[in-house]
Amino acid sequence: HPRCLSNKIKISEPTRHVVLIPPILTKPNFTPPPQNLNQPPTMGVVEEAHNVKILGSGHRTIVLAHGFGTDQSVWKHLVPHLVEDYKVVLYDNMGAGTTNPEYFDFERYATLEGYAYDVIGILEELRVSSCIFVGHSVSAMIGAVASITRPDLFSKIVMISASPRYLNDVDYFGGFEREDLDQLFEAIQSNFKAWCSGFAPLAIGGDMDSVSVQEFSRTLFNMRPDIALSVAQTIFQSDMRELLCHVLVPCHIIQSMKDLAVPVVVSEYLHQNLGGESIVEVMSTEGHLPQLSSPDVVVPVLLRHIRCDIAV
Repeated sequence: HPRCLSNKIKISEPTRHVVLIPPILTKPNFTPPPQNLNQPPTMGVVEEAHNVKILGSGHRTIVLAHGFGTDQSVWKHLVPHLVEDYKVVLYDNMGAGTTNPEYFDFERYATLEGYAYDVIGILEELRVSSCIFVGHSVSAMIGAVASITRPDLFSKIVMISASPRYLNDVDYFGGFEREDLDQLFEAIQSNFKAWCSGFAPLAIGGDMDSVSVQEFSRTLFNMRPDIALSVAQTIFQSDMRELLCHVLVPCHIIQSMKDLAVPVVVSEYLHQNLGGESIVEVMSTEGHLPQLSSPDVVVPVLLRHIRCDIAV
């Protein structure tokens, strides 16, 4: 594949925290979901739990990982453009409305490491030796965490609408104050359906009549309310900044010009602090789920970043 993406943003040497020992992820205890002994196992336990689907028959593997409140259907506009040239792996994060809520371990998924080990587990079960990982929102960070433990499994990570921290901090603008998050969690807890109806158009950047808002509302409301609250708390209170320097695989950072959850400066922050090569592309789109709301703009951009490497 040609190395055809020039790194247009100059990388200045960022000030980094001194980390004497690279963070080592502790593998959480995980009891796999029980198998139905009356039927022969046609797919692995991890595959089945995550509704893994494999499409296409190319030599290179692409993994598409969705974000909060969606499932693998969020990739419906992109998949048809990939299946002729790649083997495409789709899966659902545990906690998505399409997964069995009984398999959701609140302790395991209180940190992103639990999800990262799911990704590694899926790749190992499928015997994928290396993949292009396309992660939306929290899954971009999940892929990054997984790549620290198993860099051999990732040839590159394409990050869409990604953030290492949502809370503002000293010398860091994540977009949210603590009061904002408290109100968010309270709204989810008090009336989940009403919150979904209000949050979907804000996240998408459209009105309730748009197809993409209706689609996001559907997948969001499919989540069990207590699981949705737990996942939202894990995501919005996460802070992955000190891990970024340990992410050594190439990262392609893509985001909308206007995003409720991720200010543009966050993409610049990722670019400056990731440990490996990275490139940023800010699209003229609006919303946190541009692959769903603006596929005509986003799909060509994603295909370019998937097919081309960063020119060093």
